[in-house]
Amino acid sequence: MAIEQKDAESPIEVHKLADHKITEEAREAINLEHQLTFWEAVDLYPKAILWSMYFSLGVIMLSFDPQLLGNLYAMPAFQKDFGYKYRDGYLISAAWQTGLSMGNPIGQVLGALAAGYPMEWYGRKRTFLACVAAVGGLIFIQFFARSLKVLLVGELIGGLVLGAFVVIAPAYASEVSPLVMRSVATSYVNLCFVTGQLLGNGVTAATKGLTSHWAYSIPFSLQWFWVLLILPGMYFAPESPWWLQRQNRIPEAEAALRKLSSPKVNVKVVLAQIIETDRLEMQMQAGSQYRDVFRAVNWRRTEIAIGVYSTQVLCGIYLINYGTYFFNLAGLNTDQAYNMGIGFMAIGWVCTVLSWWLMHRFGRRTLYILGLALMTVIMFLVGILDCIPRKGSLWAESGLLLLWNGIFDWSVGPVAYAIFCEVSATRVRSKTIAVATAVQALVGIVMTVAIPYLINPDQANLRGKLGFFFGGLSVPCLVWCWFRIPEMKGRTYEELDVMFERDVGTREFGGYVI
Repeated sequence: MAIEQKDAESPIEVHKLADHKITEEAREAINLEHQLTFWEAVDLYPKAILWSMYFSLGVIMLSFDPQLLGNLYAMPAFQKDFGYKYRDGYLISAAWQTGLSMGNPIGQVLGALAAGYPMEWYGRKRTFLACVAAVGGLIFIQFFARSLKVLLVGELIGGLVLGAFVVIAPAYASEVSPLVMRSVATSYVNLCFVTGQLLGNGVTAATKGLTSHWAYSIPFSLQWFWVLLILPGMYFAPESPWWLQRQNRIPEAEAALRKLSSPKVNVKVVLAQIIETDRLEMQMQAGSQYRDVFRAVNWRRTEIAIGVYSTQVLCGIYLINYGTYFFNLAGLNTDQAYNMGIGFMAIGWVCTVLSWWLMHRFGRRTLYILGLALMTVIMFLVGILDCIPRKGSLWAESGLLLLWNGIFDWSVGPVAYAIFCEVSATRVRSKTIAVATAVQALVGIVMTVAIPYLINPDQANLRGKLGFFFGGLSVPCLVWCWFRIPEMKGRTYEELDVMFERDVGTREFGGYVI
């Protein structure tokens, strides 16, 4: 086989091999990928699935932190220790809620963009290890914080590191998973988001009755559990074969593929496809720097990645981060508000798992657009119900938001990760994901500033009327999605490179024949 030769020491010589022999092997690999069924992929690539799940564990920490913070605003002990006297209780001011909640998205902007460099210099594995170790140290700031200023520092610095996880996890998952498993592996990132949110709701619901600082210190300390769970596995984790191939470390890439697959898989053929795809992108001049993300050859792909990810925020997901606090302000007592928050995330968890089958059956475009359309209608209904208050309307609004969250987690939530991993060129995947994450976080900063002032009783006190706000933002997002999101189900990365190079129309992607 051509890949076994020492020609791998020179990228030029590798490309010569690709021209003569690897092209046929790549074609064989593409045909095999198209023929592979879901359960055959599970049988052939069980270790790839498990390792992609392992690298996604950092996302649980990323989502746990802001969800935890949003719930603490409704916790009596936290309100008393960090807030001011308001009516019969205590309240964290809108200004401080904004400041604290901005730590995570601001950190994500900088952390996501910064992660693109070490991921290309040192690989996915070493970058992930460094970030997990850093988070383990930074948790001490949150745990020992006894003032809003110290807590703000912990949230801001912690967000810098946590922001890298949302770049590392989908990039790694998309690079180690076979075609038929790609939607599951990448959308599993959304399941980790929901898991972190569910755990944040569950932990704070369990400690909300404590009257000492342990009511919020215990939830902060539980973040160490994930650090201790992840670190021992780093020694055994395989590096991404796509990254190793780009570093011209062909034997190591082949070894990584062996670690990720069963002995039944012909890893030389798989490696040939990786080399061929990289060669094609070099011919297209796709580049591998941040500036290449915005070049003409990649811009359409970058726009789609940014659009589908930012729509998550614009359609209202940040309101869910304030779910428990929202229900508390809307009139539910503390126990009811926390129980509703847990119900939110439990429904979301089940619906994310459901999305795996739905994406395999209906594809990305249909699922994303249908889900967003339904969510837009629901948001307007929530706003209307809040304008005509009557007995039972509070529970009706809560039920509609529960339904909204369920739809989000079988459509816009998980499908966005599948789309922005598939749409990006392999050479700039980590940087495309980083840019999309940074833009989404910037939109999130705007929401983080706005929501406390829109929702707090000492400010606008809009409550359910926020449905009009998010419903209105969802309409232009829906129009954009109709005209810009292509169907990429069942396409290999090489096929997608060709289709974008040929500028295939958005609604022609599904039936396009190469």
